[in-house]
Amino acid sequence: MGLVQRRVLPGFHLTLGYSLFYLSLIVLIPLSALLFKTLSMTWEQFWAAVSSPRVVASYRLTFGASLLAAVVNLFAGLLVAWVLVRYSFPGKRIVDALVDLPFALPTAVAGIALTALLAGNGWVGQFFEPHGIKLAYNPTGVVIALIFIGLPFVVRTVQPVLEDAEKELEEAAVSLGATRLQTFLRVILPTILPALLTGFALAFARAIGEYGSVIFIAGNMPMVSEITPLIIVAKLEQYDYAGATAVALVMLLISFVLLFIINALQAWQRRRAGGV
Repeated sequence: MGLVQRRVLPGFHLTLGYSLFYLSLIVLIPLSALLFKTLSMTWEQFWAAVSSPRVVASYRLTFGASLLAAVVNLFAGLLVAWVLVRYSFPGKRIVDALVDLPFALPTAVAGIALTALLAGNGWVGQFFEPHGIKLAYNPTGVVIALIFIGLPFVVRTVQPVLEDAEKELEEAAVSLGATRLQTFLRVILPTILPALLTGFALAFARAIGEYGSVIFIAGNMPMVSEITPLIIVAKLEQYDYAGATAVALVMLLISFVLLFIINALQAWQRRRAGGV
């Protein structure tokens, strides 16, 4: 008699059923409620809610600041992960633990702490304020807050890939006469690029929906430093539930399209790496 294959998890049908149940409960049902609430509006009401100058200005700030912060974290996160993996120095464990601080720190606390540091009378802001550089209560403060909360996503996705990378390939490239730049671009970068794109997508997605750490440092000035999540909260406080869901639906659609493009780039990179 052949050995009976034992599985740790239940069979496919039961596992699939549980997966679809929890997916529907946590994701699909709330999104359906968002869509149905928006459908209660006429097209004119919907367009007026999502295209007013104040809302459009918040779109530009939210997506622009999120994209800029994610790009900064793409390079800064790679640098931090590289240092943590490739070098040994005193206090390395402390630095490694501090990377996860934005994960553990409540977002409101992070916003208050950044405001205290970057305001005109703060520890850091007081050195920039005399030169006309304001780091808080403007779009610059929004970008800084989003960089702070997004950095760990890039570091933690790239770090294990760098740890598993085969250093023999780098040594072989150097022995064949490759420069440091050539070794990085042709040996290391293709290996870590999918992880970099994943970290970028996670940081970008987190930044789009960030609220707590931003409202304290943004200043929340209409048409200047007001983010879209704050617009949604303001509409909810005014009992304009349909308008709030309409703006949220636009945010959802734009975020989905951008993340779809990033995932398509990841899939293309995997196929390209597999074909080489």
